[in-house]
Amino acid sequence: MANAEATRERILNAAMGEFAAFGIAGARVDRIAKEAGCNKNLIYIYFDSKEKLFTRVLEHHLSRVYVEVTFSPDDLPGYAMRVFDFAIANPAIMRLMAWFSLEQPIDGSPTRNASIEGKLAEIRAAQQRGSITEDFAPDFLLTTIMTLATAWTSTNPFGRGISPDLVQARRNIGRVVTLLSGAE
Repeated sequence: MANAEATRERILNAAMGEFAAFGIAGARVDRIAKEAGCNKNLIYIYFDSKEKLFTRVLEHHLSRVYVEVTFSPDDLPGYAMRVFDFAIANPAIMRLMAWFSLEQPIDGSPTRNASIEGKLAEIRAAQQRGSITEDFAPDFLLTTIMTLATAWTSTNPFGRGISPDLVQARRNIGRVVTLLSGAE
């Protein structure tokens, strides 16, 4: 049993690299199997298809984001800077998410959708309490925060080639989110 779990883990790790580099369409199960040191058929036994393997890899890494990057509507600037830190430190996850956005149905991942809906509800509640301005709709505010926080990653087509001072960029993101949210 431990050997099977270790093999699954090797497959997931190898798949992360393959999917981050090539997306779903470009990824090859034979390369994943070779990197994982297993038979290609094991991938289909454990995960059914390349698409389901991609989904499993994505869900695993999204769950890391939800655990490691805490959200609080009472500290949106801090949240934006934590997202920035995570995005800069995890370029492969950002690439994986970019591939997902390009290659998957628009309705997205159920885990991701639930996380977004939860954050929107918390922002609405904070707006009703008066701790966040109501000048912007919750979805606009959250999308803007996420866009600002990930703008300097290698997957952003507008940020490529720009080498800002990341410490200053992080500070600026926090300041902009403070202004947007009306939190002081």
